[in-house]
Amino acid sequence: METLKEKYIVTDPHFYRKVLLIFIPVLVQSVINQGVNMMDTIMVGQLGEASISASSLANQYYALFQILCMGISAAGLVLGAQYWGAGDREAVKRVYDLMLQIIILAGAVFAVVTWFFPREIMSIYTNEEDVIQEGVGYLKVTAFIFLPHGVSLVMSNIIRAIGNAKLGLYTSLLSFFVNIGANYVFIFGKLGFPAMGVTGAALGTLVARAVEFLTCAVYVIWIEKDLRYSPKGLLVPPTRAMLREFRRLGLPAVISDSLLGLAGTVISVILGHMGKEVVSANAIVMVLDRMCTIAISGVSSASGVVIGHSVGEGDIGRAQKEGWTFLWLSIIIGLIGSVIILVVGEWTIGLYSITEATRVVTVHMMEASAIIVFFQAIQGALSKGILRGGGDTRFLMVADILFQWCASIPLGYLTGLVLHWEPQYVLIMLRIDYIIKSIWLVFRLKSGKWIHQAKKLERA
Repeated sequence: METLKEKYIVTDPHFYRKVLLIFIPVLVQSVINQGVNMMDTIMVGQLGEASISASSLANQYYALFQILCMGISAAGLVLGAQYWGAGDREAVKRVYDLMLQIIILAGAVFAVVTWFFPREIMSIYTNEEDVIQEGVGYLKVTAFIFLPHGVSLVMSNIIRAIGNAKLGLYTSLLSFFVNIGANYVFIFGKLGFPAMGVTGAALGTLVARAVEFLTCAVYVIWIEKDLRYSPKGLLVPPTRAMLREFRRLGLPAVISDSLLGLAGTVISVILGHMGKEVVSANAIVMVLDRMCTIAISGVSSASGVVIGHSVGEGDIGRAQKEGWTFLWLSIIIGLIGSVIILVVGEWTIGLYSITEATRVVTVHMMEASAIIVFFQAIQGALSKGILRGGGDTRFLMVADILFQWCASIPLGYLTGLVLHWEPQYVLIMLRIDYIIKSIWLVFRLKSGKWIHQAKKLERA
């Protein structure tokens, strides 16, 4: 008879080696990315609260596109990992083609809308004219970032489907130095350039994203040897079988993550209309929040790929045991993240030039964030890694719609803009879906109904 350890925890050393090969590069990549975000916020923070708010809100809009990229990447990971596990390299290439075709189209649309309607976009988030004015210049530059960043994000993320997490690490490491250096030059006016303030931060990001794109293109086309991808496939329309599997297993992930991005925008709108102090406080809190949950992005990526390979190979029992193992890891990571926020949260606030009123709001929102982070880690591993790797994308889409749009958003609006609760309690209501999903998805994992295999593609 199986013991609890044998049933719910993988003990095979090969499993942990495979996990670490994905987890460590993704973890380091996330640390670098969040380090860049923190340095951006600190640099812009020297310009005052209007600049912090403008860059924060403009980036919330940009996060819509990033979430779409992650959704497309997730669709590619689900299909790509399962086809790679089944030993079908050509199918993985066709997945890569389709995901890049989609993101190129989406990036072009975002670029056009952002260039022509920056003021209208900023007006959605805030009604404070000084913040809007700062944000318009930021978004004008951002319009040129969508295409190169979108393509490089999807390229580096989907390549993880074959167990290669190095590309994202390389591009992030390069981006770290380029972004900080370019920010210093353009924000504060060094090396003969004029001081451009918050617009300079956007220009620094553009330079970094262009470098990322070139790095990704060179690596995938000329250096990567396992997949042997050729961009010629971008000119070939997807087959009906590919589109059918994308609709069945991939599209729900795109919809789910896109709705997540839209929910993030609505949350920013709610907080934005609670005042400049709340927006600035939330921007500071989110930097530490992301730093404390970077490990979960590694666990999510590793679990999606490893479980996808097991499902693709047809080893369902192994996939289920791997799912439970990843769940226990996420619980440990969530606890560690909560403790870090409680211990160092107030100290990090001293890094920013903010008023005493904003500081007090930030301290209380940090305390709320410590609670949220624990559940964020659990539901993140389950929804963005474990169950998604098993192909349970449709169920996850329904869960996201139900709990984000029927619980978090209405409760956040009610408590923030109608009842005028304290910001820390509003923040908990805006993230109540994390708590609900953490419990709900554990039962889904236990049911075993979350595994759906991708079907073989007929050859043209």
